[in-house]
Amino acid sequence: MNDRELHRKLAELKEIAARENIDIRADLSKITDKISGRGEEAEVLDAWKRVTLARHPNRPTALHYIKQMSENYIELHGDRAFGDDPALVGGICTIGGQSFTFLGHQKGANMKENLYRNYGMAHPEGYRKALRLAKQAERFNRPILTLIDTPGAYPGLAAEERGIGEAIARNLRELSVLDVPIICVIIGEGGSGGALGIGIGDHIVMLENSVYSVISPEGCASILLRDSKRSQEAAALLRMTSYDLKSFGIIDSIIPEPMGGAHADPTYMADRLRDEILRVLQNLRTRRPEQLLKERSRRLLNLGVFREDSVPRKSNIFSRFFKAD
Repeated sequence: MNDRELHRKLAELKEIAARENIDIRADLSKITDKISGRGEEAEVLDAWKRVTLARHPNRPTALHYIKQMSENYIELHGDRAFGDDPALVGGICTIGGQSFTFLGHQKGANMKENLYRNYGMAHPEGYRKALRLAKQAERFNRPILTLIDTPGAYPGLAAEERGIGEAIARNLRELSVLDVPIICVIIGEGGSGGALGIGIGDHIVMLENSVYSVISPEGCASILLRDSKRSQEAAALLRMTSYDLKSFGIIDSIIPEPMGGAHADPTYMADRLRDEILRVLQNLRTRRPEQLLKERSRRLLNLGVFREDSVPRKSNIFSRFFKAD
């Protein structure tokens, strides 16, 4: 058995463990250390290492997965109001004989492509295009698949002038009441409202080394820790990894990656993602539309925790990073 086959077997073992909610990361770390002979390849990675893997320039993109997973796909363009946004792609594809409407943030593979795709940071017309296609999916009773990979929505002046906040807010409202199954997959970065703009669904999947957070580690370090150099520390405090979010109930399943990240074996990752999408859809298809909406609403309302207590502020987790004025 060669190294690639061995790593695939380990990934399959991790997938079974994740599905059964069994934490075997420490044991897998020992195995991978013995295989590779290098401690830095251990599968128990810290938060910052996962951030760097999620941002790796060779990491497979949304269009890569769609082309690999689907028998055919047709990309659709434009929001019918302003224009088209290359940073947020969408269209119709067939996966395992099942038609889907797909939506996804698209990053580039090189500098030229990244400039064209705006590094996966969508403008308002991107989110309006996504909503147009989602409404079309509902009309034709097609399930929706979203592939999320963005540091956030584009924060520039043009985006503000064209109503980026309104576009994302409208998507949150409308996606929450569509009566077709919605499967959301975080394939790289899931950043802030930019991710949520196509991230409302019935089942949320994360690739193992993807991240999902309300703010980037750099932004958290600058704003909350008051030191932009403490981004690695901020990444750990944000609890933004797939395993953290699974333990909080924010996501539903994790797809393990080969050692070294998804880019180490893109074909294998596309196959595993395809299998997971079809498995989840088969489960969601057993629900009537009204049941689907009820469960989606319950899911959204149960996210997060609110607590009031009399603990002094000095005991707050962030208090040790702030100095009294």
